[in-house]
Amino acid sequence: MFAVVSENYDILNDLLSFGIHRKWKRKTVELSEVSEGQKILDCACGTGDLAIEFKKASGKNGIVIASDFCEDMLSLAAKKAKKNDISLNVVRADALNLPVESENFDSASIGFGIRNVEDRILCLREMARVVKKRGRVVILEFGNPGGIMKILYRIYSLFIPLLARLISGERQAYKYMTASIRRFPTGKDFVELMELANVFSSCRSHKLTFGIAYVYVGIVK
Repeated sequence: MFAVVSENYDILNDLLSFGIHRKWKRKTVELSEVSEGQKILDCACGTGDLAIEFKKASGKNGIVIASDFCEDMLSLAAKKAKKNDISLNVVRADALNLPVESENFDSASIGFGIRNVEDRILCLREMARVVKKRGRVVILEFGNPGGIMKILYRIYSLFIPLLARLISGERQAYKYMTASIRRFPTGKDFVELMELANVFSSCRSHKLTFGIAYVYVGIVK
């Protein structure tokens, strides 16, 4: 599914979010409190936008590894990094079974990916495993806004598969996307899931754009 949408993934992200997803990714990096020279693992990196932002924040001496299980996405991430003269290490890996030694990174992130994994608690534990003690696991994911925004967002989400089909010829993947967002635990519910993983000393959520997206930060025990 991800391979099928990879070529039009960036275009659709910009159009369907009106470009706001880029602001969300910059905010994710800010909340990670990454600093010069740190080592970051970005899981389910897609076409590399979040990993590239982490590299910018960690500077010339920082190391960012962008991982994904979809080779088509990884190829696009590598090309994008090269085009922007960004040094990015691209690795094919499953977020549920990371081929990385424990306590090897200052932070680990996943943007719009944990919603798609088979076992979310296992994913959280695996990300925490590869991060140093007191390091951060940072998750950017869609939410479900409340109030009047809930109604407007639901109406808009009905048109997303149609818009995706008009632009890319692919509808099913975006139909899955909107359905998976509705089922995903949001805000305090996801924080409770993080607490169940029992790998964080503290967890908190940050609401973005009326709750259309959230950033979750866990401090590794």
